Amino acid sequence: MTKQYGPLVDPARVPAWLRTLVEATVELDLDVFRRLSLPTDEARDAAVLILFGEQEEHGPDVLLQLRADGNNAHSGQVAFPGGAAEPDDDGPVATALREAVEETGVDPSGVRPVAVLPRLHIPVSGFHVTPVLAHWERPSRVWAVDPAETAAVARVPVAVLVDPANRFMVRHPSGFTGPAFGLPGMLVWGFTAGVLTMVLGAGGWERPWDTEDVRDLEAAWRAAGSELG
Repeated sequence: MTKQYGPLVDPARVPAWLRTLVEATVELDLDVFRRLSLPTDEARDAAVLILFGEQEEHGPDVLLQLRADGNNAHSGQVAFPGGAAEPDDDGPVATALREAVEETGVDPSGVRPVAVLPRLHIPVSGFHVTPVLAHWERPSRVWAVDPAETAAVARVPVAVLVDPANRFMVRHPSGFTGPAFGLPGMLVWGFTAGVLTMVLGAGGWERPWDTEDVRDLEAAWRAAGSELG
């Protein structure tokens, strides 16, 4: 069976700060991904774009979006740009780029896909999701294109994500416990936090943090929301 993940470019041809992450996709620890969730036989394909850029004032960053409140399973959550595959999409890279354009307005001509991660299953929504890593070679304006779908878009510095003060675990009422990131006005948890945790570790950015700090999900969400007031 052909391997469905790994670098799309020569790691030597990406910026030094991104090279370790791209190189790590050559031989990923699939057991880590399986702990998130195994793909199943019946699910719809989807993809997300993990878009890394760099700004002089804060170094490497990643593009995240806050989904608008609504009735679907991921309403009000922080996520990578992405969504379901369409029949005309030529694979997960095309899906991730198309969705990112539709949701954030990013100019795709400045985005260079550099690697694909293993496909994961999200049970709550029934999707097979392929994360696509990309380098934002020529950053462009981004915004919440459709307010009914996206409440906000932000470039979050890697330094903020790996700050131990912003990291803890959350416990869902179902009993699920997983990593989380407390950002100004945002709580990152679930699938997005799990993938971010793996990516930050693979990229050599992760710093030691207190994995014994377990907080109630609802309380953590309320605390993040209060920072907006």
